[in-house]
Amino acid sequence: MERPAWAPQGIDLTVPSVSRMYDYYLGGSHNFEVDREAARRAIQAWPGLPKIMQANRAFTRRAIDFAVGEGVTQFLDIGSGIPTFGNTHEVAQKAHSGSHVVYVDNDPVAVAHSRAVLEGNDQAAIVSADFRSPQDILYSAETERLLDFGKPVALMLVALLHFIEDKDEPGKAIAEIADSLAPGSLLVVSHSSADEGPKTDGGAGVRDVYRRTSSPLIMRPKEEIRQFFDGFELVEPGLVTLPRWRPDPDTEPASDPVLLSGYAGVGRKAGSAG
Repeated sequence: MERPAWAPQGIDLTVPSVSRMYDYYLGGSHNFEVDREAARRAIQAWPGLPKIMQANRAFTRRAIDFAVGEGVTQFLDIGSGIPTFGNTHEVAQKAHSGSHVVYVDNDPVAVAHSRAVLEGNDQAAIVSADFRSPQDILYSAETERLLDFGKPVALMLVALLHFIEDKDEPGKAIAEIADSLAPGSLLVVSHSSADEGPKTDGGAGVRDVYRRTSSPLIMRPKEEIRQFFDGFELVEPGLVTLPRWRPDPDTEPASDPVLLSGYAGVGRKAGSAG
């Protein structure tokens, strides 16, 4: 397979990447045929999958606007993926020009493309690290330069935790990062689930596709997802399906069942924001 000029050396072009598949769902161009083929199989197994990704992106925008409205203008976006239109720094810096954003990803394509996109933006940076190694994130040069942990930070774990297996103890990693966050900090989570939405196979088909990628897909039930908010108080309306989290006033209620195939919520760390 011919390596595109934007593709870093050393990456395996034969294994689908969830980051590049997500880029494909959103209409991006930084993906390979192996990613597109896997994404097409996933869509066949779970029709409407791109709509879920778009609903997830819309939730992210609303959550960022909420954070800025609460006075939180620092963002730590882990598992950020390949930058596409409407990414965290664009939304946050539009809402508040002084917003600082640190992206984190372990996909070389996502990291390389993020660096190119962020060139010249001294209020945003990308860290090449893994969520499962919080210290690599918290003590990176980029994080220490851009984030003041004496003030509230929005920890963004959007469409990430469903790629972290239980054996990797995602709750422990969240707790370790949360320990560094000031009171008033926010935890933003979206997570796939088969609780609602199409029930044909409970998500078995799409999970089978993702087993062949760089990361398996774990579709947890609502109560397991809620546990990720330990130490945080869920803000209204709580943990709900993607389109039901503080929808825009002029938006029609979601009628497509596929859009209910996941949960979203924002929690606030207890204590005064100072």
